[in-house]
Amino acid sequence: MKRVGLIVPSSNTTMETEIPALLRQSASWDFPGFTFHSSRARLHTVDVQSLSRMVDDGDRCAAELGDADVDVIAYACLVALMSRGAGAHKRIEAKLGEVVLGDRGKGVPIVSSAGALVRTLDALGLRKVALVAPYMPELTKMVIAYIEAAGVTVTNSVSLSISNNLAVGRLDPLNLPEHVAKLDLSGVDGLILSACVQMPSLPAVQMVQDKIGLPVITAATCTTREILLALGLDPIVPNAGAALGTQSTGVISKAKVSA
Repeated sequence: MKRVGLIVPSSNTTMETEIPALLRQSASWDFPGFTFHSSRARLHTVDVQSLSRMVDDGDRCAAELGDADVDVIAYACLVALMSRGAGAHKRIEAKLGEVVLGDRGKGVPIVSSAGALVRTLDALGLRKVALVAPYMPELTKMVIAYIEAAGVTVTNSVSLSISNNLAVGRLDPLNLPEHVAKLDLSGVDGLILSACVQMPSLPAVQMVQDKIGLPVITAATCTTREILLALGLDPIVPNAGAALGTQSTGVISKAKVSA
């Protein structure tokens, strides 16, 4: 049994449902399973000032999860880390690791949704993408700038212009194909279906990937991928899109996600 620690915004209602659902469906069938443990940092409105305060609270959250002797910690708020500028995930992952090590004298792998997204794009060889985000347009631009600083071109995007984080969590994932239809996907290598850990997407990932015939990833599937890798497990979940090893035909491709 592995203990998975999650640092989530206090208003997040999605990551504690999508990540456990994905991990419990993972292809490590001989593995005894997972338990999930969260620490919450206050966040109501998705704006730069609120996100910055949330990041500052990360040390406390990491220390609390360290107390639970978790086997991996995932910082599950993509835009919060991206608000700190290009490459911030590297600095913050390292800092949170130091907090846990110093507090309990034992290291633990730290992953983040922001880091997981850019590393998965690289692992899958996706150099040109389109994306769907729930944010106000200025925040979506910030996310795009972060992704492009990592060497990936974002050709076009859809912003749903929702600032209330609870409202984002109540969005219907089955409306995502309608938003994707607004994107020009010509010339792209793949699609970021949900560039936000709070915007529900799990029921739509494989559906959209099969429809457009391109690799589809989300903040949640990328984070799950890195949790599995950190635990030394195969990052394979059936029918969960390219980040977790499934091609648009619905066929699992282990080599594709292990690149």
